[in-house]
Amino acid sequence: MFIDRKAELELLSQRYNSGQAELIVLYGRRRVGKTELLRAFCADKPHIFFIATLSNDIEQLATFSQQLYIFTHASVPVDFSFPSWEAAFQALAEIPMQPRPVIILDEFTYLINGNKAVPSILQKVWDETLKDTGILLVLCGSYIGMMESEVLGYQAPLYGRRTASTLLRPLDLPSAAQFFPNYSPEQQFLAWSILGGMPYYLGIFKDHQDIPANIRQNILDSQMGALFNEPRLLLMEELREPRNYFSILRAIALGNARLNEVAQASGVREVTAAARYLDILQQMRLVTRQVPATESQPDKSKKGLYRIDDHFLRFWFRYVQPNQAGLDLGLADAILQQRILPDLDHFAATAFEEAAQAYVARLAQNGKMAFLPERIGGWWDRETEIDVLAISRMEKAAWVGECKWSIRPVGTNVLDELKQKAQSLLKSGEIQKIQYAIFARSAFTPALESQARFECVGLYTVDMLLKG
Repeated sequence: MFIDRKAELELLSQRYNSGQAELIVLYGRRRVGKTELLRAFCADKPHIFFIATLSNDIEQLATFSQQLYIFTHASVPVDFSFPSWEAAFQALAEIPMQPRPVIILDEFTYLINGNKAVPSILQKVWDETLKDTGILLVLCGSYIGMMESEVLGYQAPLYGRRTASTLLRPLDLPSAAQFFPNYSPEQQFLAWSILGGMPYYLGIFKDHQDIPANIRQNILDSQMGALFNEPRLLLMEELREPRNYFSILRAIALGNARLNEVAQASGVREVTAAARYLDILQQMRLVTRQVPATESQPDKSKKGLYRIDDHFLRFWFRYVQPNQAGLDLGLADAILQQRILPDLDHFAATAFEEAAQAYVARLAQNGKMAFLPERIGGWWDRETEIDVLAISRMEKAAWVGECKWSIRPVGTNVLDELKQKAQSLLKSGEIQKIQYAIFARSAFTPALESQARFECVGLYTVDMLLKG
């Protein structure tokens, strides 16, 4: 199932129609849908779609050579291979340029692992020949850190050659919901809160089963669950010391958010060592460091809190990894009923705050806010926490929201409490105007609806967040 990616397809189409040579870098985490995006883009165009593997450099060159040869010939000689990567890349300039060809080198980092000189060779051929052709070349990779250092980095041979680059991110809530047309809005949200926006994960759940049944079958089943070992395999493939990273992620999933808390809870007792592991996890886009939206220098803020950015890893390290022994003993049903379902609403509340913040960002992008925010996020100090804060110091304005993932209708007391929290912002003098909003699971009391109309308070339910 291919959903959304309109902006990325539009970027690729614009570059395809540019009339000049294009070197595009597309990268992002595994399972995020890079290959499916590129297949959708080049489906109606002449193309070579080479997917690198972990095989040795000679085999990689031979496979690429044969794909390139068959592009312009009816058949390819057995064991044909160009003598070098330089010869193979030079041969790209000789293929027909009308209609314009698309050349995709997927999992480009595998080529680099097999031959460190590949980027330099490609840079040489690009400068000498390919930049003057009509080719559209896409370099695609899953190792984010390596793509940013070896392909996009200032010291990289290909630096300055790319004509476009994009980091493909997980699908947002409205797009993820489209995987489950038979679910109610609440079920669609819960599925997203568990799986996040990774298309592969979303495709595993089936909406002819309810959420608990999908969790039991696809995540908790140690023998047949398609997602049971997914995080373990992901981290073992990409990290040299997965054990320490597992401990770090588990510590965060269990509620330890500050650096010193993570270090102690994970057993990585040296704060400097824990910080190094966290930095790598941030580079992989698995963990994010949040600071209050009012912080003017986020990187230097001492109020940073760490959070697992990937919803499914957050779920797995909270419920699966700590219960590994019980799941191996066949206790999946008991673990689901006694440890997961009673806590699931509490788990989903964090994702609800994220969805609300993303919704406010879309309002700003669509010009539906009274001011242009400089930052959107949450806010906290030692005594108070605000779930959603959009702020503009220039206009001295703020948009303040509270999220309640509760079955009960939200009442006026929640608005009163939010106004009280906002006093901390007003006291600073940086904010003079505040607009209030409440995000609820499904409903509001008549009293709150009446007060909201009178005071122009925004009221939003989960089904509104799903509509984008």
